[in-house]
Amino acid sequence: MKAHIMRITQLGEPVLRRVSKSVPLPLSKTHDRLIDAMIVTMKKAKGVGIAAPQVGIGLRLFIVAPEPSLRYPKAPRMDPVAMINPVLVKHSKKVVTDWEGCLSIPGLRGRVPRYQSLEIEFTDRAGRRLRGKLSGFVARIFQHEFDHINGNVYVDRVRDTRTFMTESEFRKLWK
Repeated sequence: MKAHIMRITQLGEPVLRRVSKSVPLPLSKTHDRLIDAMIVTMKKAKGVGIAAPQVGIGLRLFIVAPEPSLRYPKAPRMDPVAMINPVLVKHSKKVVTDWEGCLSIPGLRGRVPRYQSLEIEFTDRAGRRLRGKLSGFVARIFQHEFDHINGNVYVDRVRDTRTFMTESEFRKLWK
């Protein structure tokens, strides 16, 4: 069965502000299909990650899948990884402020401080509990999606609201 494209929730919808519930393990076929649908939805929207609350489902599940695109021209390429019941174990002291956007807040970008590197733990699709280290842009994606499953969005973390700009103005910076 082919995965379907889901509707992306928009800022203001309550599911984006709720702390998500843990995904029951082992993964059910329904959850496995949800992961497929989230990946298809994220790719269609040209995202580099997507969290379950962004498709209206309050579960601790997100996808991390950077690749270069019009929205993120300098992104590294990585196969989609479903992160189920993720935990942020440790983070660096170093914080880097950089641009972020969000599929649930279309047309807007802002500068967001995030930890440069992380140690994380999550369950993968196969049910294995994995631990790893992330840095740079991939660490930023993890933190952005991790915020979503905790009821937060990137605009909550912007320190200077004067950095907000439209997507079209942001693209001019990269030409």
